[in-house]
Amino acid sequence: MYKNYGLFIDGQWMASSDKTQAEVVSPVSDQTMGAVPVATVADTEAALASAARGLREWRSTSGFARADALHKIADEMTRRAEEAKRMISLETGKPVAQAEREWTLAIDQFRWFAEEARRIYGRIIESRVPGGRFEVFREPVGIVGAFTAWNFPAALVARKVAPALAAGCSVVLRPSSQTPGVAMVMVDCMRVLPKGAVNLVVGPTATTYAPIMADKAVRKVSLTGSTRVGQQMIRDAADTVKKVSMELGGNAPLIVYDDADLELALNVSVPTKFANAGQVCVTPDRFFIHDSLHDQFVDGFVKRARSLKLGDGLDPSTQMGPLINAARFTEIEAIVADALKAGATLVAGGGRAPDLNSGHFFEPTVLTDVTDYMKVFDQENFGPIAAITRFTEEEEAVSRANASDMGLSAYAFTRSPGRARRTVSALKAGMVGINSFALAASEAPFGGTNHSGMGREGGTEGISDYLDTKLAQVVF
Repeated sequence: MYKNYGLFIDGQWMASSDKTQAEVVSPVSDQTMGAVPVATVADTEAALASAARGLREWRSTSGFARADALHKIADEMTRRAEEAKRMISLETGKPVAQAEREWTLAIDQFRWFAEEARRIYGRIIESRVPGGRFEVFREPVGIVGAFTAWNFPAALVARKVAPALAAGCSVVLRPSSQTPGVAMVMVDCMRVLPKGAVNLVVGPTATTYAPIMADKAVRKVSLTGSTRVGQQMIRDAADTVKKVSMELGGNAPLIVYDDADLELALNVSVPTKFANAGQVCVTPDRFFIHDSLHDQFVDGFVKRARSLKLGDGLDPSTQMGPLINAARFTEIEAIVADALKAGATLVAGGGRAPDLNSGHFFEPTVLTDVTDYMKVFDQENFGPIAAITRFTEEEEAVSRANASDMGLSAYAFTRSPGRARRTVSALKAGMVGINSFALAASEAPFGGTNHSGMGREGGTEGISDYLDTKLAQVVF
């Protein structure tokens, strides 16, 4: 399935210089689906040299011409949507309907930033010097290193590559080795670009990440990954003073107040929690349910969770796929075991899904009687676990929700506009949903605070991190 792809350097697909390949394994069957080239240090350096050449041409291309190119990329992505959604489902295991939505979101990113490319504005400032004026320019920062995770292999690439290209930067993309094919399909849709404007390498830290971080010509790096990896990247970026933007881990709270629409909360929280088998940074992990609604909420949540159909993502009837690999499965097992040992009550799931003995299928799991200091509550579980606790007062719920180093997303359900506004103001998160989980859109800024990262992807803010500001004093 990867025979037409490989490393993408200087406008062409190629094998690695030493012909080394790595297998890509299906999370559904745990069988090898194919193999992709593994970049050597020399290959990554070749990609960086290509990006330097591509930058010279691409940064001098007008914003209008860049916009036209991004629209053409979006057109090609639309044409190849069937191929792409199948690749997403094969590599991640997620249901094909979710894969299709993800590819559509990726296309939206290119459409949005095509228009942003036309609107990179400077400004004029009156000078105190007679006959003078200040002119403010926005210029592409330079070569961008883009590092993406496996859980949204199309959307995460688009969120980085589209704004970088719109700004006039060239890109060296390193997607996850677990889902390389999705990024390859997307890059193959970018052949309209000048050679070197976009490059792709796949491989381990030593041969891909290290050369990119060491190259002083790379002026910005963008990561979607864990907080631990982000912290290391920030340290490494300091050596060459690169700009960084980080979309890191989350441990989102969900508050269901006593005046909430219970049916709405249940109907949207269950599919959101178990989308992509819970492997979503913005998914709710910590459920704070008002004491008056707790038992009803748990009953309704469990009923809906148990009704979800697990299976191969390519089956249109599947509602939840597998975890990405055996290591993730083992980690989720350990988190549940730790919670039960600490006194939590298991009310649904808790282990391998019945009748699915191959792959990495873990049941939708619901825990109650959870305390704030259990691992399942204190740390991001990144899996199909809903950890539920009670509260009685609004201030208590907000305070407990804020008792985390993470600050990516947070949610609340209430019928009160006043309470909604107070909650939005009080919650420490980069994004807050009230009666909704719909936060990811090309026109809106996406990102977190504290240990969940810095910078924003999407919206008018999304292009800013790929631009430098230049001031000129002009006197005649």
